[in-house]
Amino acid sequence: MRLFSRQRARGQGGFDPVEVSEKGGVRFLHLGSSAVQSAMRIRDPYGLELEYTRAVMAFLLFHATPRDIALIGLGGGSLAKFVHHRLPECRLTAVEINPEVIAAARGYFLLPPDDARLEVLEGDGAAFVRSHPESRDILIVDAYDARRIVEDLASPEFYRACLAHLRPGGVAAFNLWGSDAHFETYYGRISAAFGGQVLILPAEKKSNVIVFGLKPPLPALDFETLGGRAGAWEARLGLGLPAFLDRMRAFNRQGGAGLAP
Repeated sequence: MRLFSRQRARGQGGFDPVEVSEKGGVRFLHLGSSAVQSAMRIRDPYGLELEYTRAVMAFLLFHATPRDIALIGLGGGSLAKFVHHRLPECRLTAVEINPEVIAAARGYFLLPPDDARLEVLEGDGAAFVRSHPESRDILIVDAYDARRIVEDLASPEFYRACLAHLRPGGVAAFNLWGSDAHFETYYGRISAAFGGQVLILPAEKKSNVIVFGLKPPLPALDFETLGGRAGAWEARLGLGLPAFLDRMRAFNRQGGAGLAP
């Protein structure tokens, strides 16, 4: 595959233009700005280069046996590739509204073609969530344009639809920017939609904050149970889940779903 130091495509359909750049053996996806939307280490194309994507995978602490996952916002396909490559028991459907993003993920970030366990749909993520109630064990929402989170994917109605989209015991993971002036508003909407059953996990680098919404029946939230689960998944995937659990315990001592000692 030909390597590009930087490629810019003229935006179509009102979408932000897609850029692909490389530096230090890492390929980056940008949407209309220098902000990094996705990253892939060339020598480890199926790994999760950005810490916040590894933090998203902490949903495994709360749902040990997911089978069906929906991803709203494809980016370079890092999460889709990881699930497809490392969790063969899972099926994932990714919904992306910008066809140029899908083309970049397939052309420059080695997202594999659709098969029995991977489906990439071009379409409106909010409409997909609303039209598929109780159909997924896990829902991941990671949809930004060049400036901020996509508004249609941050409304009170959308977050309520996310709860309805999940099967009983399901988990939603929302990637927010802690530096966003609207962060508290978005967090409050998620908490209200999920009846306060939420946990936060700040990523150590940058300003990403992963907010997990839990749909009853709730999993065991005692630290001993979650610690054992983190250790088992860590041995299999090597994502740093024990450290993420320690961070969650520090940030979720009071309120929300909480983590028991």
